[in-house]
Amino acid sequence: MARLDSAAAGGANVLAFLDTLAWSEGTSTIAASDDGYNVMVGGQLFNDYSRHPKQKVWLPRYGIHSSAAGRYQILAGTWEAIVSAYGFNGRFTPEAQDLAAIKLLSECGALALIKAGRIAQAIAKAAPIWASLPGAGYGQREHELAALLALFITCGGEVQA
Repeated sequence: MARLDSAAAGGANVLAFLDTLAWSEGTSTIAASDDGYNVMVGGQLFNDYSRHPKQKVWLPRYGIHSSAAGRYQILAGTWEAIVSAYGFNGRFTPEAQDLAAIKLLSECGALALIKAGRIAQAIAKAAPIWASLPGAGYGQREHELAALLALFITCGGEVQA
């Protein structure tokens, strides 16, 4: 579960969306992880939050190196931009990862939709950021919208038409 409380996150729907996103990215399902907060791309774990997301991992299946890390698989460049723009202290702590994901959701126009329960539309807005969301188009595994909506409800979110 997200480390922020409902008030700090912006409501129960935001918390449910963060948990859904972590499941979709495949981080929160790694049993030995810190609920996904210490997962590097490819499933390797790290134990020093101060060193991430700065390490690159070779992904032979895609023929690329990636620095994606944490519960929401945030890239190093994205993290640095968030730290600079929002004054984060730079430590990749679980709470900071939650806040960073919320900032990204706000920037792409998904946050207001999430709060309003318009989750399918929010997922469409967030898809360019997270490769696991339907319509992302990165050539990686994308989850079905129906599965994400069902999980969102299971995580305590409310969907509006």
